Amino acid sequence: MSEATKYGKHYSEKGFWIKLKKNAIHAGQKVVYSGLTLYYALESPNTSLRDKAIIYGGLGYLIFPVDAVPDLVPVAGYADDLGVLLFAATRVALSIDSVVKQRAKDKLIDFFGEGAIKQNEINEVDRQIEGENNPNATLDK
Repeated sequence: MSEATKYGKHYSEKGFWIKLKKNAIHAGQKVVYSGLTLYYALESPNTSLRDKAIIYGGLGYLIFPVDAVPDLVPVAGYADDLGVLLFAATRVALSIDSVVKQRAKDKLIDFFGEGAIKQNEINEVDRQIEGENNPNATLDK
């Protein structure tokens, strides 16, 4: 079992939404947006089974109750979650199209409010997913 998928057994849709609703503010917009992007890619009919396995692993890690860095640790608590989510997102970049991103952004507004969205953080996540050094991404996104 690969590192990217080993936490997949811990994923559940209910657990994902509970985790986000309880922790969105503390986790921050990068973590929430990254998680939402993977979630909506998972729902996309264009996502391959291979990519879905990677996404399950990333989202499973997010909701797994025991982290490498406990989520209660100020500032650093969600750093490992963000790293895992971004790793998964870069591996499945071809499954993250403009529709997936828009759905994630719309839901992010539900969590934080339209006026509170930090567009620079969202753009940074998108750049990391689409990065020029990412062989899994295309330039036309």
